[in-house]
Amino acid sequence: MMEEIWKVDPQLADAVCREIDRQANKLELIASENFASLAVLQAQGCVMTNKYAEGYPGKRYYGGCQWVDVAEDLARERAKELFGCDHVNVQPHSGTQANMAVYMAVLEPGDIILAMDLAHGGHLSHGAPVNFSGQLYKVVFYGVDRRTETIDFDQVRDLARKHRPRLIVVGASAYPRVIDFAAFREIADEVGAYVMADIAHIAGMVAVGLHPSPIPYCEFVTTTTHKTLRGPRGGMIMCRQEFAQIIDKTVFPGIQGGPLMHVIAAKAVAFKEALSPQFKEYQSQILKNAAAMAKTLQDKGFRIVSGGTDNHLMLVDLRGKGITGKEAEGALEEAAITVNKNMIPFDPQKPFIASGIRIGTPAITTRGMKEAEMVAIGEMIARVLEDPSNAKVKKEVAAQVKALCERFPLYPQLQRECAG
Repeated sequence: MMEEIWKVDPQLADAVCREIDRQANKLELIASENFASLAVLQAQGCVMTNKYAEGYPGKRYYGGCQWVDVAEDLARERAKELFGCDHVNVQPHSGTQANMAVYMAVLEPGDIILAMDLAHGGHLSHGAPVNFSGQLYKVVFYGVDRRTETIDFDQVRDLARKHRPRLIVVGASAYPRVIDFAAFREIADEVGAYVMADIAHIAGMVAVGLHPSPIPYCEFVTTTTHKTLRGPRGGMIMCRQEFAQIIDKTVFPGIQGGPLMHVIAAKAVAFKEALSPQFKEYQSQILKNAAAMAKTLQDKGFRIVSGGTDNHLMLVDLRGKGITGKEAEGALEEAAITVNKNMIPFDPQKPFIASGIRIGTPAITTRGMKEAEMVAIGEMIARVLEDPSNAKVKKEVAAQVKALCERFPLYPQLQRECAG
């Protein structure tokens, strides 16, 4: 796969190989990242990148689309089977564009959205002031209860009754607990609102029944395809049949032009992988690993937001250790462990500093690691963060990480091509 890149562009090839080395020899604990299979990578790099295919299968604005039509139909039908939904649009380039399409399909500028506060675990595209969603619409935010650090449904209900939102957005990028979609549906029905669930983080678990599905309770469900679904970077919209036409029209020609057919082909591959029995086993192991990691950190004296995790991620409150999320992220990076700083609920720090870190287990689970490795990794994290300025400790942990990664190789074929 690398031979032609080396011939044409050695500088870029070097960067790619260094990235392969980084992924292979560091522990990837960013909750929104994963490692796609070689089949997904090959599909994403296939000749379908050459084809313009504006429109939808059977209704394109260009000729010569018969084979990309096959790819898109495969992706759509597999997604429908995977999630049990009426209609799927696989063309959104990202999760944010999937959300944008839903908003523009059913809202007018200035309409009211009720969504989870970014500082409590929400997402930029759920109404953050710096994002288009917060600039085009009036957004009211709900959050978590200060005591339980889980969604405060009394607050959600009170805000819905007071503001009468047109759309309630459910879903998060940093929320470690099961989401009760039925409770949101009940509140929405009371005030006459649509419900959109953004399941970008939990889609893999939803697909195999290890997290409740939002499909019965929501008019719209959006997701990315590259997190727990372990596919290519991209987005997707699922909706009830009555909204199929307006969603498709809003995606194209509303907010996008030609679809990325090579990415859609890779989505089709990923959905086929997700329909296998092995994928459910993988999702189950993600959950076991997250629980084991959270317990290890708790045993080492770290406070886990909400007391634990029900899914693939956890938020670690570092205030008791006297360090910030930014400091922790930097120290762990020096020890070959990649995490991201993250705000915790009611965080006194600014977002760029943050009081916590977010840790996720999808990527290391893809490598084949299980509970025993989670305990070892948790102990490494604790050792670094107990003394984050200790260069000797970070060097020793980095060596431990390298040895662990060598036991669970990632993309050995690509590594060989880079070495050759």
